[in-house]
Amino acid sequence: MPRISRRTLLTGLGAGALAAATGCTTRRSGPETTDGLATGASPSPSPVPPVTVNAATGPVVVPGAPMRVVVLDTDVLDSALTLGITPVGAALPGRDTSYPEYWPTSRTAGIRLVGPAGAPDLPTVRALRPDLILSNQTRDGDRYEQLREIAPTVLTQTAGAPWKADFQLHAQALSREAAAAAFAGAYQKHAGQVAQALAAAKPSGRKVSLVRFVEGGGIRLFGRQSFPGTVLSDAQVGRPDAQNVDQSDFEIPPDQLARADGDLLLYATYGDPELSGANATLASPGWQALGAVKGHRAFPVDDQLWFQGIGYTGANYVLDELQRFLGA
Repeated sequence: MPRISRRTLLTGLGAGALAAATGCTTRRSGPETTDGLATGASPSPSPVPPVTVNAATGPVVVPGAPMRVVVLDTDVLDSALTLGITPVGAALPGRDTSYPEYWPTSRTAGIRLVGPAGAPDLPTVRALRPDLILSNQTRDGDRYEQLREIAPTVLTQTAGAPWKADFQLHAQALSREAAAAAFAGAYQKHAGQVAQALAAAKPSGRKVSLVRFVEGGGIRLFGRQSFPGTVLSDAQVGRPDAQNVDQSDFEIPPDQLARADGDLLLYATYGDPELSGANATLASPGWQALGAVKGHRAFPVDDQLWFQGIGYTGANYVLDELQRFLGA
């Protein structure tokens, strides 16, 4: 199946969400001189009061409407960009060399790479003079004290399955709560539309398998408690028995590849295809024996979207691709 074309960023999200994202952060006073007479000078923004956010580490006071934001994982990258804020710096997973392609380069070109997620370069972060840092405890819990010496730092517990609640926390820290509500509502509507389209199409098989080849981490299957697992659930799509579990992901040995089968099999590779085992597995008799492979229903997907695009923009694109894969 050829790669589908990307729709414009706000397709399915609505212009109202964009307006909320860009128009709710500051109030501007009217132009006037010291004697009260209007002038042609540009109006100055009224300061937005600080916000207290209940992060995983406890209450954190952050500046109102922060603009110099550093994000240290892919979920907070999606959150910030979705809410109309281009971070000044971002960390990417260590094997990634570029920002996710589901975002246009016009949105990511100005972002400074601050090192790998889980091991950011703190002097580089400090040099960017952030007024807010966003991440999670899984990635950066062990360097939280160092980070908050640089700027107020808001951490969620983890990334992945709780992405919707995490997005609301990110929105609070970014003073974009009205926009967040608009994006969440648009996504729920989109997911419902996809579910209806799939029900109307009545595909012969709707149990979708999710497989990821990870450099240094083997062959992984993904359960319901993962980002792509929750999106499939929102679209009312079933899962193979081996993956219909309340887990995020788990590794399997090559001799258990039968557990990767499904009516539709979607797979991605993180890192080098040779070092991750993807090349060897895809050429193996065990892979070729899978029903989805023999039936030509196994397709590669973009790892940065399906497994790292943890947020509402990523989820909307996943819904689009899922609908097309299932022929609805």
